[in-house]
Amino acid sequence: MTIQECYASFGGDFDDVRRRIPKDELVQRFALKFLDDKSYENLQAGLENDDMDQAFRAAHSLKGVSQNLSFHKLGVSASALTEELRHWESAPVDKARCGELFQQVAADYEAVTAAIKQL
Repeated sequence: MTIQECYASFGGDFDDVRRRIPKDELVQRFALKFLDDKSYENLQAGLENDDMDQAFRAAHSLKGVSQNLSFHKLGVSASALTEELRHWESAPVDKARCGELFQQVAADYEAVTAAIKQL
């Protein structure tokens, strides 16, 4: 599988990432490094342990990395969860809604990581 095919398989925007990272080899290297990123695991742990600070920081980090690498679907779902968690200090968190949003993040994350593992 090429890096372009990888991006196509999970709905990534390869043309967009190439505007920031001009070489296919570098895009592939950064995509492979994404597998080492702990944001998803930290997000999951934060939600499971009702640690909204950890969950917010991890969702925000996952959103940023996804947007920088043009993992479009994952960036959108991580952004939605980030916004749901944004005011956790001043307002109660809708845990049911966070659970729904996390399910979409999980599905998008699995699609991205499964494709990257095939490189």
